[in-house]
Amino acid sequence: MNFDIARKKMVESQILSRNIKDRRLIDAMLKVPRHIFVEEAMAAQAYNDKPLPIGEKQTISQPYIVALMTELLELTGKEKVLEIGTGSGYQAAILASLADRVYTIERIRSLIPRARKALDSLGFFNVNIKIADGSTGWKEEAPFDAIMVTAGAPEIPGDLIEQLAMGGKLVIPVGDMFDQTLVRITKREDGSVFREDFIDCRFVKLIGRFGWEGEEL
Repeated sequence: MNFDIARKKMVESQILSRNIKDRRLIDAMLKVPRHIFVEEAMAAQAYNDKPLPIGEKQTISQPYIVALMTELLELTGKEKVLEIGTGSGYQAAILASLADRVYTIERIRSLIPRARKALDSLGFFNVNIKIADGSTGWKEEAPFDAIMVTAGAPEIPGDLIEQLAMGGKLVIPVGDMFDQTLVRITKREDGSVFREDFIDCRFVKLIGRFGWEGEEL
């Protein structure tokens, strides 16, 4: 299989056709090899228009959702970004292509080695990973210019809003355990927040103190 051709077709048919316009983002999705972030047996499906399992009941998001959530952050290249839910590492790689530094939190320890290996193999050394409850953020490194949550939350965690820099943006799926709405929060200079709702979506559950109940770390 020619992965370069498959990746180009993915961008043309799934990203450009759905009105994603950020040129830097489009270039990043043309460049980052999505297939190395999934198991070898599923590599041929990596550019399909759907999420894929990555083990531990987790998924790598549909390419369009990766693109949309990233575009909503409006990154310029200078930002310090927090990602909640490292998963395969693919979303972190896209963010690392567009921002200065990425801090990403994963709850499931077994997912981290493969994500780290994939990121390192591509030279994304500006990505920092830690095991923790992502719903509480990464207070030691706050504030963040942008925060992305790649798991569905019952409500927007207050700790994440608190860790958002003035003028920063938070993108998060919010809803019940089965269906969510993609939400963007912008933190104004006076500390107030502005909420925008976008598309309906479905993510794995955000497990943690300010998410759904689950196994302790």
